[in-house]
Amino acid sequence: MNIFRFAGDMTHLISVLVLLLKIYATKSCSGISLKTQELYALVFVTRYLDLFTDFISVYNTLMKLIFIASSLAIVWCMRMHRLVKRSYDKELDTFRHYLLVVGSAVLALIVHEKFTFQEIFWAFSIYLEAVAILPQLVLLQRSGNVDNLTGQYVFFLGYDISSLHM
Repeated sequence: MNIFRFAGDMTHLISVLVLLLKIYATKSCSGISLKTQELYALVFVTRYLDLFTDFISVYNTLMKLIFIASSLAIVWCMRMHRLVKRSYDKELDTFRHYLLVVGSAVLALIVHEKFTFQEIFWAFSIYLEAVAILPQLVLLQRSGNVDNLTGQYVFFLGYDISSLHM
């Protein structure tokens, strides 16, 4: 197993656990961008389409399932949980994330290794992941107030993206 992939997986897992801890402990998603969470859910769902066609290892399959489930769980909490959704500040989370989706889709159609369904969606997920944190950063800049757990979440997520996914 590639040590950098393992470290990237663990760093991303820590960031998700920190975010889930914040949401469940405080019953609040204040300071968290729903748009970023939706983008990450889209990243993992499109990247891991190979779950249905290829088996690499138990670890690989388990991590893919954890990333998909945790991303969808965060989106569900922010949209549906009766206490958590009240703390979501739609007024601050105004980044036009659909532009990131469209741009990533166009780029995936132009720049890819092979013109296959899975390869296009994999390329799309790579491009989208590179920019998915932007709505979160804009929200934090607009709010001007970052609590400790939100700051740790963004740190681990940024560290994961910038240094460990080579």
